[in-house]
Parts: sequence; C-alpha cells; structure tokens
Amino acid sequence: MLRSRIRLSCLPLGLLVLGALSASASLVLAADVGDWPRWRGPNGDGICEEKGLLTQWPSDGPPLAFQSKGLGGGFSSVSIAGDRIFTMGEANGSSSIVCLNRKDGSVLWKSPFGRGEPNCTPTVDDDRVYGLSRDGVLACINTSDGRVLWQKNFVSDFGGSEPTWGYSESPLIDGNTLVCTPGSQQAHLIGLDKMTGRVLWQAALDSSLQLRGHGGAGYASPVISNGGGVKQYITLTGKGVVSVDAKSGKIIWIYDKISNGTANIPTPIVFKDYVLCSSGYDDGGTALLKLAKNRNTIGWQEVYYFPAKQTQNHHGGMILHNGHVYMGHGHNNGFPLCMNFMSGKDAWRPGRGPGQESAAIAFADGHLYFRYQNGVMALIEATPSAYKLKSKFKLAVVNRESWPHPVIAGGMLYIRDQDDLLVYDVRAK
Repeated sequence: MLRSRIRLSCLPLGLLVLGALSASASLVLAADVGDWPRWRGPNGDGICEEKGLLTQWPSDGPPLAFQSKGLGGGFSSVSIAGDRIFTMGEANGSSSIVCLNRKDGSVLWKSPFGRGEPNCTPTVDDDRVYGLSRDGVLACINTSDGRVLWQKNFVSDFGGSEPTWGYSESPLIDGNTLVCTPGSQQAHLIGLDKMTGRVLWQAALDSSLQLRGHGGAGYASPVISNGGGVKQYITLTGKGVVSVDAKSGKIIWIYDKISNGTANIPTPIVFKDYVLCSSGYDDGGTALLKLAKNRNTIGWQEVYYFPAKQTQNHHGGMILHNGHVYMGHGHNNGFPLCMNFMSGKDAWRPGRGPGQESAAIAFADGHLYFRYQNGVMALIEATPSAYKLKSKFKLAVVNRESWPHPVIAGGMLYIRDQDDLLVYDVRAK
C-alpha cells in the first residue's frame, strides 16, 4: 500500500529488473539540433544527442574557437538557440541577461533587472528568454532586442525569501506555463502564463508538516514527470523533493529524507515512474523513488536510500545513460562514480579523479565532460565496464571557482567563467 499524498514515511520496495534504460526525459522540448535552450539542455537531463565528437583531446585541450568577454560576474551557465548565446552576469550591482552572437561571442545586448551575481541559466522559448536574478526578480525578455516584456518579484509578489546563496533555478517552460519556485509557504512553486506573467496557480505547503531541510527555495530547477500516470512538476527545494500536479497546481507529495540543512542543489533525474534525487553535506544523501497511483492520488516508495557519506552529489549534477547514473560524489568533491540506476550498486568508484573539489558534468557522444572546480576539464567514457579517463586539460581561464556546468552544442564545448566565455571545438575532424 502506498502512502497518501504528502505523508513522509516510506515503504521498502523490492528491486525490479527493467530492460535497458535510456536517458530520455518524460517530455522532449522542441529545439533545433545543436541548440541547448535551457539549463541542462533540451530535456533538462544534461545530455547532448550529437555524434561525431572527439574521443580524445590534445594534452593542451581541443582547439579554442573563440573567447568572449563582457559577461559580468556570476555562476550562470549558457543557453544556446539559433544564432545566439544567452547567459546572465552582474556589473555594478545590477544583474542582466546577456545576449551574444553565436558565431564570434560578440555582445549583442544586455538587459538589466534585479541585483547581485546571478546563478540562473536563462530559458529560451521561441522569441522570448526568461531569467531570474539572485534576489528573486523573474523577467521575460524579447530575444531580438533585450526589451523587458514583464517582471515578477519572488519576494514582494509571492512572499519568498532569498536563499543564502541567492535564487538559482532556471525556469521551466511547459506549453503556455512557466514553472518556478519562490519557496514561500503559500507559493512554494508557482505556474505563470509565460506570455503575460499572469498567475495560473500557487502551490501552498501544508503548514502542519514537520519537514527536514533549510526551508524556502532550493538551488535546483524543476523537471517534468509522468510517474504513476500523472503529469507533475518535480524539483528539490529547501524542504525536500516536491511534486506539484501539473493540472491543478497542488502539491501531490514531498520526500524530505535527502533534504539537508544547508543547501539542496542537484536537479532530480526522472525516468518513467522513477525519481532519483541527491543532495550534499553530512545530512543529505541519495534516493531512488518509485511513483504509483493509489486510488485517486500518487504516492512514492523508496527503492533505496544511501546516506551522504556513502553517496551524495553535492552539486554538479547527475547523468542517466543506458541504465547507469554518473556523477561526482562527495561533499565539495567530484569523485567519479558510476552506479546502477535501479539497484544503486556501484559499477566503479575510483576515488579522486583528475581534478580537485566539485565537478559539474554533461554528456555527449558516449562520454562524460567533467569540469572540476580547479579548472581541470576531463573526458571520461560513459561505460559501466570500467573507469576510463580518456583525456584532461587545464582550462584557458580560471577566474574563480569553475562551477558553471559545461555545455556541448553544435560541436562546440561552452565554458562560462565569470566575465569570460570559452568556446572549444570538439568536433572530430
């Protein structure tokens, strides 16, 4: 029997054997080949579907196609659509969406809103781009000229509170709905009309629930699941993994066992009826949940849970490919790890990798792109058979912590580092 919608106890679930898993998300967003229109790519899973990329790099790295400056401060990654690149940066206390020419990285326009060094990676949808400032100003911008079309404020409009390291999510666009996370009691998540900013729904937390975590918004971004046959938006907030019914905008279930008291960061992985979630610090951990319908509601069952000291993704993200999960494990570490998605059993765990501290990862053409905090870039084959480090090199620029996630699009590797953008050509010749 499944627990009712937001009861937080769980039942053990016998391990199931499935056929080969793929990494496809529950909903494929429209995007041209070679585009990367949002955080973690078209499907929000960190996967680039392109082929014909280098499987080995020169010792000093692949060719640098171009380097661009003028992006400002912050830890935003990049989004790519058509002939343009979008990111966010801060200058003189004001944050902006920055639009660049994809051909040479020249700055086309900057559109300021909000304050502080941003963490959000913009979301591109047709002729609009959406961004969120560190202090919680959400803006819809015209992609052609940078004109602000509408704005909302998570704090003044929805009662949110800026997290310790600032609002960080990248908005999710689903049809006409924009989904985001003010993190307040009455508007933990919200759905807005993407064209006008009109409020469609507000997902309120039950004030009687005693939940773990640091409260408020987390640092993850929402994804779409159809687990248990119900379309829902899932994200990791300061309270735990939260599911919101896509039709009604009401919270369906919450899982708080992995929620830590400092910063809940990694975006969950969704696959069929399953949700893989992880967080860092001493009180986080990693869990796989199975979703199923019980009468008129959706409940979860815990397939497995590992405490933080055993398995955790501090930040940097997780990749699901062919039935195995790849990540950097450890608090403030990116120790390479491959484990079976369904069982949680390690395929390999070699200890420290080629770089130091945390690792942000992406996947393309059978390989994992590990970007370490100290500016080392590594190429690791995505196979459970053995840990195979193929190449590594030191990035040309390391201004601060090398945290923004790498992006592979159109045969190019995009690396954001504060005011700089490095674009490497990773096409096989």
